[in-house]
Amino acid sequence: MYEGAVQNLIDELGRLPGVGPKSAQRIAFHILNADAADMARLANAISTVKTSVSFCEECGNVSETKLCTICRDERRDPSVLCVVEESKDVVAIERTRSFTGRYHVLGGAINPLAGVGPEQLRIRELVSRLADERIQEIILAMDPNLEGEATATYLSRMLVPLGVRLSRLASGLPVGGDLEYADEITLGRALEGRRVISEGTAVAHTAAQDFERVNREEEQEREQAAQVQAQEAKQSRRRWNSSMFDDLDSEDSAVSDPAAPAAEGVQGTVDEQLIERVLQEAEKSGEEASPTDSGAGSTPEATEAESTPDLGEDSGEEAPASATSEPTEAPVTEQAEDAPEVFRAPDYEEKIRTIQNAPLRTPKPDVPPLPGVTYVNPWT
Repeated sequence: MYEGAVQNLIDELGRLPGVGPKSAQRIAFHILNADAADMARLANAISTVKTSVSFCEECGNVSETKLCTICRDERRDPSVLCVVEESKDVVAIERTRSFTGRYHVLGGAINPLAGVGPEQLRIRELVSRLADERIQEIILAMDPNLEGEATATYLSRMLVPLGVRLSRLASGLPVGGDLEYADEITLGRALEGRRVISEGTAVAHTAAQDFERVNREEEQEREQAAQVQAQEAKQSRRRWNSSMFDDLDSEDSAVSDPAAPAAEGVQGTVDEQLIERVLQEAEKSGEEASPTDSGAGSTPEATEAESTPDLGEDSGEEAPASATSEPTEAPVTEQAEDAPEVFRAPDYEEKIRTIQNAPLRTPKPDVPPLPGVTYVNPWT
């Protein structure tokens, strides 16, 4: 519509974000009618911004130095990092005076329609900053729109495996707004992110009942455990009803008198007469098995028995020399004078000690012995 420099200025102003054709036309005529000194300052400010202002090397915020004022401030909390889309978002959060951590500016949001992907954002720099062990939480402060939700979802999937705590800004109703004008998504998120003002007496009463119930259950469990332990201890103290020594020979039981068995688990007294009778029977059985003409295995009793018939009154024959020899008569004489009424074998005392030292008889359990338990003879 216009020619020359005026139309070129309108076209350049129309390329600015948020400036339409009508707004560009009004700004162009304002520049034409304004003072030349004011327009010179405007032009100088624009050229200075392009030459001296850059982005912070650490967070990506606008700064005239390598580090912005927030990154240089030592009073800021280094454990919390707030991720935003643009530098203007940093200014908006700083106006609240509620956040004291540090920032990270992505430089935009993921927008496939505009050709902006994760490669065009400062996501790699964000991951490299996580090497600092002081960072414990990351706040995703993206715009609540389609591009902001896509960016937040992408970052959450990438940062969750790193083990860092992630949080998202809450969405809800604005202060001074009306419910009837709120959209469904905003109202739904307001309900999901509602705050609890008071738990109420009903909840407190239920919590007290739960506490008492848990205490009763624990007390019952302790009583049941004590009963089980008492039963196990009682079971382990049960007496035996037979011998627990399974490896003993059955010959040991033949020595005892079957007519008067000893009490279970009690050591009986030694019956010497019974032992002598058993030994005599054993000797007699040994004599019957040995040859009759052998004198080496004969006992003084056998020698006396053999010599007695030869010395009868009616017999006039002389006794054999072997029967009346001096070596044989001497032991017989000593036996008649010094020996007791019943003959005792030379190993009599040794056999007595063997029987006395034999293991005691104890009852045998109804159940197999417990594994790992060593049973000891209480009478030894």
